[in-house]
Amino acid sequence: MSMHLIVILLGFTGVLGKLIDCSSSVLVWYRMFIAFLFLLIYIYFSSGLNIQKKYFVRISLIGVVVAAHWLFFFESIKVSNVSVAVVCMGTSSLFSAFLEPIILKRRFNAREIILSVVVIFAISFAMQADWSYKLGFVYGIIAAFLGTLFTIYNSLYINKVESEEISLIEMLSGFLVLSIYFLFTESISISTFNLSQSDLIYLLILGIVCTSFAFAISVEVMKKLSPYNVIMAVNLEPIYSIILALVIFGDSEKMSLSFYIGAILIIATVTMDGIYKQRKLKNIT
Repeated sequence: MSMHLIVILLGFTGVLGKLIDCSSSVLVWYRMFIAFLFLLIYIYFSSGLNIQKKYFVRISLIGVVVAAHWLFFFESIKVSNVSVAVVCMGTSSLFSAFLEPIILKRRFNAREIILSVVVIFAISFAMQADWSYKLGFVYGIIAAFLGTLFTIYNSLYINKVESEEISLIEMLSGFLVLSIYFLFTESISISTFNLSQSDLIYLLILGIVCTSFAFAISVEVMKKLSPYNVIMAVNLEPIYSIILALVIFGDSEKMSLSFYIGAILIIATVTMDGIYKQRKLKNIT
């Protein structure tokens, strides 16, 4: 139940991205700042701060990739809709099949490459839905690439640094880099950061509930659930996102049949991959 709550919260992220009127860069700036503050409070009262300086710079660089990932994800939503953005995230498996062997120095897996070809076909089929959303697909696919990249790099440090500390450093570095960017951007002014009451409420929900709180409870959930259960729950995120978006935004989220066929194919492919890996893990152990 807790895992599904986390996935629903993550699925709600895209909906909040569409509800918030400010630009994607300002949205991510606020999100990372709010998440950093509440992660700091969480860590201080749960285990105490124990930041390892040895990996600080490298993890900070990953935080910049996290910020870029969110920028493209929310921009995908703003130029198209939530459904397009979350379906594009399904291409992460494609990028993982090629990036993991390069970064983690392991052999290429023929099965993963075949599944990646299926994902390419599925996303191409989904893109036939409406070419007016092509920029949304481009941004969404870039977001998926960056999301895969920071996930793989995070795996290099997860056994060396506490996961909550990794997230804390990444939120801080992303916030600081965006702040520096704003300082040197002439088109940005103080008024850019003015928020309506509704935007402020949505940002607090995004930063506290969908980021900090989701992370905090996921730490405990991961200790109790098997990898299989986690994989199955996470694969439901696009479904939750699309349903939530359809309920809240109605017609603006409705897509053609080809889009939904492509989306189902992507979700099914990623799910089958998760099932296969879980069974293989059981056979090994």
